[in-house]
Amino acid sequence: MTGTSPVDTQPGQTEAGLPQMPWLEARTRELLDEARQRGADEAEVSISASRALSVTARARRRESVEHEGDRAASLTVYCGKRTGSASTTDLSGDGLRAALDQALTIARFTEADDFAGLADAQLMAREHPELSLFHPWSLDAERALEMALELEAAALDYDARIVQTEGATVASRDGISVYGNSHGFVGTERASQHALSCQPLARADSGMQREVAFSQARHADDLQSVAAVGRLAGERAVSRLGAKTPPTTTASVLFTPRVARGLWGHLIGAISGGTLYRNASFLKDKIDESIAIEGLTLSQHPHRLRGLASAAFDGDGVATRERTLVENGVLRGYVLSAYTARRLGMTSTGNAGGVFNLDVAPGHDDFDALVAGMSRGLVVTELMGQGVNLVNGDYSRGAAGFWVENGEIAYPVENATIAGNLADMYRGIDALGSDVDLGAALRTPSVLIGSMTIAGS
Repeated sequence: MTGTSPVDTQPGQTEAGLPQMPWLEARTRELLDEARQRGADEAEVSISASRALSVTARARRRESVEHEGDRAASLTVYCGKRTGSASTTDLSGDGLRAALDQALTIARFTEADDFAGLADAQLMAREHPELSLFHPWSLDAERALEMALELEAAALDYDARIVQTEGATVASRDGISVYGNSHGFVGTERASQHALSCQPLARADSGMQREVAFSQARHADDLQSVAAVGRLAGERAVSRLGAKTPPTTTASVLFTPRVARGLWGHLIGAISGGTLYRNASFLKDKIDESIAIEGLTLSQHPHRLRGLASAAFDGDGVATRERTLVENGVLRGYVLSAYTARRLGMTSTGNAGGVFNLDVAPGHDDFDALVAGMSRGLVVTELMGQGVNLVNGDYSRGAAGFWVENGEIAYPVENATIAGNLADMYRGIDALGSDVDLGAALRTPSVLIGSMTIAGS
């Protein structure tokens, strides 16, 4: 990186206003070369750039317009088993050299870690399928404001009891990134993400209730209409009016899709390498053992077109692949990066950075049938707090939703707490619904758990 090189020149711009990919790739390769020349045995580099627009309407007028542009680089060097990492937002030649200097200095003073280093070369992604993730939206601030006003109006006009909102937002982000390492691997990604959201407040003599609705997608054409999102937000807020504290009891609990994602997020956390090698998981050493009901299957689909968590390679450059993590209730695999796999004496599963599009296999009953089948209990639409202990599986969280009596929704609920143990909850699932939420990276139906402790009045 001496003299004049691609690193020292200004990039051309893509149609989305981002640096051109060849320019980022050139920076990545030259930084890797410089790291090797300066004594690093191995190195890895990530460089990214993004551009975003977010417009919020409130009280039927513009509240904010935010334009955001980010550029960042992070690099890690391995000198023997000593590691140094640094990051910068200055992508000039001088900025990257300064970050490399910092990483090399840090490596000289860190303790050796026998598990440090790049993922094995043979695991690097060799194919880069087109995943259809990059779909810039020709949306300017004026049009985004029109949509945000329409979105808020749909919520406010749904019912006279919707008195205000905490904002209706239209947002769009486009990004490009490059990851490269000393194995000669250089992988690129272009991705867009667009979103609509609205948070109305409903008021009645019984008090005030707040709710939210949103839609997100890689392509703007896949978003729900602004009117539909606004109406749904208004409907949800009004339905919460008159909420009561439920009785303290043991009964069925039905998790709707937007909160059921948390149940599977806890499961993924418990089978993730960092939790496992620290001996902090109730699911350690459970491979090929039954951990849930037979009807439960969780699978990863990283190459889904327009998927919200699709990727050809993980954060280590390892190829991603279709995987079944839980098959008919049996745990089939962990979620491992190169580092955590070494700590466990295993091989990377291509999950540095997490899971890539997780699907929970649905059941046969729709939401109404699940409610009718639970007889008595709590439908949960919102969870609060962080009372989950992955070491022993203990679970306790604040909840809101609807109380069910005789298989019918009786009244809205607030100020409840639900408690149990994750191991018992996964084995105590009575039914999985057919109502899969397709607008998320983690696609799940509603989940009915036969018995949990419900604390209320």
